[in-house]
Amino acid sequence: MWGRRGNHNPCPLFLQTYSRPPHGNASPNHPAWGKLNSFFYVIWLSRNDLIFNYAPSFPSAAVCRATSYLVSPTSPPLPLNSTPRIFPPPDVEEGWHTALVDGAWTSKDSLGGSSFVVKTHSGLIIGAGYDSSWTTDSEEAEALSVIRGIGAARSLGIERLLGFPTPPFDPIWTPLTRSVGMKYKGEVLRSRKCVSTVLICLIVTLGLICFYSFVPNLPNPDEEISVGDPVFSSFIPKDFDELHEDQEHNPDVPKSIPVCDMTYSEFIPCLDRNVNYQLNLKLDFKLMEHYERHCPPPERRYNCLIPPPVGYKIPIRWPTSRDEVWKANVPHTHLAEEKSVQRWMEKKGNKITFPGGGTHFHNGADKYIEAIARMLKFPRDKLNNGGNIRTILDVGCGVASFGAYLLPLNIIAMSLAPNDVHENQIQFALERGIPSTLGVLGTKRLPYPSRSFEMAHCSRCRIDWTQRDGILLLELDRLLRPGGYFVYSSPEAYLHDEVNRRIWGVMSDVLQRMCWRIISKKEQTVVWAKPLGNNCYVKRSLGTRPPLCSSDDDPDASWNVTLQACITPYSINMLKEKGSGLAPWPERLTKSPPRLEEIGISSREYLDDTDIWYFRVIEYWKQMKSVIQKNSFRNVMDMKSNLGGFAAALKDKDVWVMNVAPVNESDKLKIIYDRGLIGTVHNWCESFSTYPRTYDLLHAWTIFSDIEDSGCSTEDLLIEMDRILRPFGFVIIRDKPYVINYIRKFVSALQWDSWISEVEPRVDALTLGEERVLIARKNLWEREESTGSA
Repeated sequence: MWGRRGNHNPCPLFLQTYSRPPHGNASPNHPAWGKLNSFFYVIWLSRNDLIFNYAPSFPSAAVCRATSYLVSPTSPPLPLNSTPRIFPPPDVEEGWHTALVDGAWTSKDSLGGSSFVVKTHSGLIIGAGYDSSWTTDSEEAEALSVIRGIGAARSLGIERLLGFPTPPFDPIWTPLTRSVGMKYKGEVLRSRKCVSTVLICLIVTLGLICFYSFVPNLPNPDEEISVGDPVFSSFIPKDFDELHEDQEHNPDVPKSIPVCDMTYSEFIPCLDRNVNYQLNLKLDFKLMEHYERHCPPPERRYNCLIPPPVGYKIPIRWPTSRDEVWKANVPHTHLAEEKSVQRWMEKKGNKITFPGGGTHFHNGADKYIEAIARMLKFPRDKLNNGGNIRTILDVGCGVASFGAYLLPLNIIAMSLAPNDVHENQIQFALERGIPSTLGVLGTKRLPYPSRSFEMAHCSRCRIDWTQRDGILLLELDRLLRPGGYFVYSSPEAYLHDEVNRRIWGVMSDVLQRMCWRIISKKEQTVVWAKPLGNNCYVKRSLGTRPPLCSSDDDPDASWNVTLQACITPYSINMLKEKGSGLAPWPERLTKSPPRLEEIGISSREYLDDTDIWYFRVIEYWKQMKSVIQKNSFRNVMDMKSNLGGFAAALKDKDVWVMNVAPVNESDKLKIIYDRGLIGTVHNWCESFSTYPRTYDLLHAWTIFSDIEDSGCSTEDLLIEMDRILRPFGFVIIRDKPYVINYIRKFVSALQWDSWISEVEPRVDALTLGEERVLIARKNLWEREESTGSA
C-alpha cells in the first residue's frame, strides 16, 4: 500500500529540469550530487523532505539498484565512504507482477521493462526505468523511463516532480512531457543548435508514437495510465457484455418493475403504521414503541417503485435549500400553519421557507446557539470551542434549524425525530440538505456507539426524561463523551408551577445520582455535564440507583438492543486519555483515534485506508464530471462506511455523509464518530429509516455481495436504493463482476437514466478479488409514468 499522502491538495503536476541540481535543503557535498551521469527523480514531499533515487550506471538500472537517501535540514549528509541502503530486486517471471521488497514496490513486464515505487515513512517516492536488454537505443530507454515516472506521479497526485536527465537525453524531455499532457517548465541550458534539437525531438516523438502503436504490451503515451500495469492502472473501460455470465448468481432480470400507487409516495416500509396494525403487534404507546422499526415479513413487502408526488421538482441546491424548498416536493403545509408564530417555516407561493426560528428560539437559531456558547464561556462565543465540539445529538429536532445553523461553525448534528410526530419534519430537514434521520428514544438503544457525541440537545423535545427511573437519560449518558454536555431548554427548567416543579425535581434527582452536574442555568436553558472519570461513581452510597453496568454489557452494541438501566463506567484506557483523547476538528478527521486499538486496526492501516479512498474518490468523480453540475450533491450515503475513508475524501466538497455500518461491522462506527463524522448501524436486508427521495448519492462498496451471502435479495436492495435516491441522483456500486453485470441489466427495469458508466478500477490494498465499478443515474419520471398500482 502507498505511504501516507500528506496534507497537500493535488494540483497540476509541474516538471522542472536542471542541468545541475539545486541545493535546496540538501548539502552540496552529499554523495548523491556526484551522480549526475545517472538517471534519477527527486520528489518534493509535503514535509519538504528530499528523496533521491538514482541508478549507478544506465538510467534503467534504477530498477535493479534503487538507492534511496532521505535528506532534510536536520539530518547530516552521509559520509562519502558509507554504503548506501540497497533495495535488491526480487526474482521475476514473465508477465506483470508486483512485489513489496523492503519498502520498494517493483514490477516487471514480459519485455524486460520495469518500474518501481519506493514507500517511506514520510510520503511517496516515484522512480522509473526500463531494462535495456531488449533494445540498444538509449534514447528509447530514457523516454520510456520518463513516461513511466510521469504516469505514476500523476496517478498518485504528486504535486511536483524534479527530473535530472543525463545530459545527452535532455532534448527528449520536452516533447515527451507534453505528449502525456503535463505542464512543463524547463530551466536547462540550451544548446546553440536549437534547430537541430527540435528536429531530433520531432523525429524521436514520431518514432515513439509509431513504436507504441504497433508493439504490444507497451504503454501508449497518449493514454494517461498504462492499461496493462497492475500498479498504476486507473479506471479502464471494458466491453462488459463479454463478461462471464454466472447463471447461478444472475437469475433472469425482470423487464419492468411495477410502480406503486400514488398513496405510497412517502412510504417507509419499516416505519409504516399500517404494518403494525396488519401484523396485530402489541405495542406500548406510552413507551413510543409504535415509532420504532417494525419491518414487514418478505411476503408483505411492496416490491414496487415509489413514485414522486404530483408536481415534484428537482430539489433546490445547497446552500439556498437551507432556507427554502419546493412545496410540491414535501406537500405538507400543516406544520407551517401550526408553527408560523414560532417561525419554524412559512408558505410563500410555491415554496416553503425556513426563517430559522424554533419553539425556544423565536429570534433565530444562530442567536440561540451564541447564547449557549456564552453560558459555557467558550472563546468568542463560538459553540465549537476551538474545534473540540464537533458532533451533537439533537433529539426532537423539528425541521432541524438548530443543526442547520451549527454547520457554519464546523459542527455536525445528528438531528433526530420520530416519523410524523410533527408532520414530516425530518422529510423537510432532509429536503433542506441538513443532516438528519428518523428515530425515537423508546425501548431500544439508538443505533450509535457509545461516546459518539460531545453534546446532546433538547429544546422542547417533548420527551419524558423522568420515566422508568431516567432510562432515557442513561441512554444519553451512554452516547455522550467524557465531560459531554446536555443542553436542555424546556418549561421544566424555568416555570415554577406545581407540575413543572415536580418534573424538575425528579429529573434533577436522577441526574445527580448519575453524577452529572449543572454547569450553567440561565433563563429557559440549563446545561449539565457528564463526569470525566469514575470518582463520583465510586463514592456513591451502596445500592444507589441507577447501578453501574456489568462487565458483560457492551456499550457499543446498538442494533435492536434493549435500553439498559445502568451507567457504563470508564475503562482504564479511557481514564488514561483524560477525556475523549481526540484532536480538535479538522485535525480529528485524519489523526488516528485512540479507539482503533479496540477493533484491532493499526495507525498505518488507518492512514493507508484514508489514502486509498482519496484516490478512489478522485477516479469516481472523473467518471461523473461530464454529467454532474455544481452542487449536484448534498445528501450523501456511504452504505458500507468501513473506517470513514470515503466520507473523509469528500471533506472539501459541500456535502454531508451518512456513514452506514452494516451490523456485522458495527464496531467500526465508533471510528467514524471519532473522526468527527456521523453515521448509523443498519442491516441492508431491511429498509432504511428515511423518507423516499432523500439522498443525492449512494455509494455501495461490496454491499450486494455481502447481502447475498446473508441470503437476502439483490432486487429488494435495488428497489430500496431507488426509493431513497432523489431523481437525477447517482449510485456508485463497486462489487464483483457478476454482481455488476446483473445490476447493469436491472437499470432499465428501475426506469433509471440511459447514462451509465462501467469501469474496471485499479487494484489497491482493499481490493478483494476482481472488481468492477458501476455508476448510474436515476431518472425523473413523467407524470403519466408515476401512476398505476402495485
